[in-house]
Amino acid sequence: MATIRLTAAEATVRFLAAQMTEVEGRTVPLFGGVFAIFGHGNVAGLGPALEANRKALPTFRAHNEQAMAHAAIAFAKAHARRRMMACTTSIGPGATNMVTAAALAHVNRLPVLLLPGDVFANRRPDPVLQQVESFADGTVSANDCFRPVSRYFDRVMRPEQLLAALPAAMRVLTDPVECGPVTLAFPQDVQAEAFDWPTEFFRKRIHRTRAPEPDARELAAAVEALRAAKRPLILAGGGVKYSGAEAALADFAHRHGVPVAETQAGKGSLSWDHPRNAGSIGVTGSAAANALAAKADLVLAVGTRLQDFTSGSRALFGGARLLGLNVAAFDAVKHEGQPLVADAARGLVAMSSALGRWAAPRDWQEKAVTATARWHRVVEKVTAAPKPKDVALPSDAQVLGAVNRAMPADGVVVCAAGGLPGELHKLWRATDAASYHLEYGYSCMGYEIAGGLGAKMALPKREVVVLVGDGSYLMMNSEIATSVMLGAKLTIVVLDNRGFGCINRLQRGTGGAPFNNLLPDAAPRVDFAMHAKSMGAIALKVDGIAGLEAALPKALAAKRTSVIVIDTDPQVSTAEGGAWWDVPVAAAPRGETQIAARRAYEAALKKQEH
Repeated sequence: MATIRLTAAEATVRFLAAQMTEVEGRTVPLFGGVFAIFGHGNVAGLGPALEANRKALPTFRAHNEQAMAHAAIAFAKAHARRRMMACTTSIGPGATNMVTAAALAHVNRLPVLLLPGDVFANRRPDPVLQQVESFADGTVSANDCFRPVSRYFDRVMRPEQLLAALPAAMRVLTDPVECGPVTLAFPQDVQAEAFDWPTEFFRKRIHRTRAPEPDARELAAAVEALRAAKRPLILAGGGVKYSGAEAALADFAHRHGVPVAETQAGKGSLSWDHPRNAGSIGVTGSAAANALAAKADLVLAVGTRLQDFTSGSRALFGGARLLGLNVAAFDAVKHEGQPLVADAARGLVAMSSALGRWAAPRDWQEKAVTATARWHRVVEKVTAAPKPKDVALPSDAQVLGAVNRAMPADGVVVCAAGGLPGELHKLWRATDAASYHLEYGYSCMGYEIAGGLGAKMALPKREVVVLVGDGSYLMMNSEIATSVMLGAKLTIVVLDNRGFGCINRLQRGTGGAPFNNLLPDAAPRVDFAMHAKSMGAIALKVDGIAGLEAALPKALAAKRTSVIVIDTDPQVSTAEGGAWWDVPVAAAPRGETQIAARRAYEAALKKQEH
């Protein structure tokens, strides 16, 4: 057997460079590169290995470990999990900085390979710099924090363990069910140790997304349930995109006359103006989709994990029968659903074929069309530019309306936490699956700009616009500098409402007094435009929607990252649409506001599924 002598770090890099995938009929590298911030624990091991192989596996330097992992995750999301990235850090704070990103990837079922440095396997210099010591367990290091937020975790204590660990990592990263973050903790001494590796280990491997067909008995039962339905509704989740099932969904909805509602992850599965698209569902849903959900007698949940925002905390679907088409049995049976475990595209095609000429009753189809048309008029109204005489601060809806109108047809919007995702879910007009890039599974403040960077690296020919609140901007903005450095141009719109406006509204909506969320008038005002300029961006502060509308074309045409800052009203959100969300209210209320909030809460609880 032919062998080659390499360090463990060199073997890891060569193995990753040899992994391939198929995208639109082309064979391309599975890994788009490695984000690396070098430090104690990886600079002397993985550092030289990455430098020597930088043509086959590019290395990118970021400014924050959590942010670079966010960018890597966004890269995978923009590629619908067909491609991904790896991230390497030092053994201490660099590693633990990535734990939040690992949790985000875990919740959202997105692949990223994390390679944090670790303490010495031989333990000779214990306690080494940055080592977390456990008084009770000598095997523990800071990297054990990754265990609950990794789909697969291993600590490589000898070089030859990589012969099993790396293929296991690939299995999880490329599997449609297990997909999520993989952590291979890499002791710094092991990285530098040499081993005689079989050359066969470094052969090119092509990873193809598994797409299981439905079980015949489950398929027959699903078709029977659909045929019996008088008011069917489809929920399109993120699994539609990851399966590449957009065309199958559009064909199913058209042929069988079934309206479609979209989750946050599934938004864009159908173009906003598709005749069967009733809009967003749930807590941040359209009035059309939520009204249909309340009347539906069967809900076909396609590729969704049925998060509480989707189901209105299990109070939205009423007595509807749930049919779960999902590649993961774990998700297919949620809410006591009838499972159809299969790839989303193949499941839809198989059901459509078996249904033949069946279609939903005409009156149900017409009800959906009428409700959707009414909702489109609401969207036009709340996103319209204010009249010139209006001197009030603009709402988030008016800002995103201006941005949506300025976007090119193939533009990509990126956002994450706070009030903006709710407004976007209700109001944004997505043109295709990639055009709407929201991280709302973990609702992680700070994802926005880093996520925009990752999306732009994945889709370099498309304009990427990041919408971010001042709170998220202050939490993590360092990758503005990285985007300038890499030439990955973004257009970033910062909505400054002087604090955490979304949580302030939630606080008040549950009977609380405004407290510790909005900044007082006396607090210093941050000059976001000047701050962004200091990192190399083109930046300016605009006055109102008219100023934003004038600035957007210039920013979209620019060759470098642009940041536009606009003041917005923290108190206003779109009242139309929406559904109840279970946020506990004090059971011993004080004052009329809390008493009223508690009464409303207790009434809503009675509508929940049990």
